[in-house]
Amino acid sequence: MEYLSIGVISYLMGSIPFGFLLTKIFLKKDIRGIGSGNIGATNVLRTGNKFIGYLTLILDIIKAVIPVIYVKINYPELIFLASLSAFLGHVFPIWLKFRGGKGVATYVGILCSINLIFGIIFAISWGLIFLLSKYSSLSSLIASLSIAIYVLIVGQINSAIFFGIMFILIFFTHRENIKRLKNKEESKTKIY
Repeated sequence: MEYLSIGVISYLMGSIPFGFLLTKIFLKKDIRGIGSGNIGATNVLRTGNKFIGYLTLILDIIKAVIPVIYVKINYPELIFLASLSAFLGHVFPIWLKFRGGKGVATYVGILCSINLIFGIIFAISWGLIFLLSKYSSLSSLIASLSIAIYVLIVGQINSAIFFGIMFILIFFTHRENIKRLKNKEESKTKIY
């Protein structure tokens, strides 16, 4: 029963579509009809409203932090279940016919909740790649891969398997970006 309740609650927390809600409430627009149609913070930034974009980013991080920290404290053996469920909630939200975001902000919340060092490694990797390329998608992919490599190097095999799966999922959610990167058609992102 614990497995089921933790999985469902974490999924429902992760599935709150903050990008969709914030653009609907404050901009009276449907984010799914703007830019890439994605509900995540990068696409919300494309509305031109930086405040709504960054608020989406923060809330998408927090919606993973809450269930993962709770499970880390009370059911540490189920931390990967809570993490995966929150991530899948963001990517496949029940409220939006299972069409959500790419999961990167939610993944950052997961990383910081499991181990703050993971969050720092991700942020540094993402920042360096972004400074060099200006591609948010490429930065997210490489930073996600860096976590899987890091935990493998330090010998955390269970964590390496989990973060390897998470990288595969992030790779999957970025498949259209990867095609555009290959064809040199990907849009660069302005974050300031």
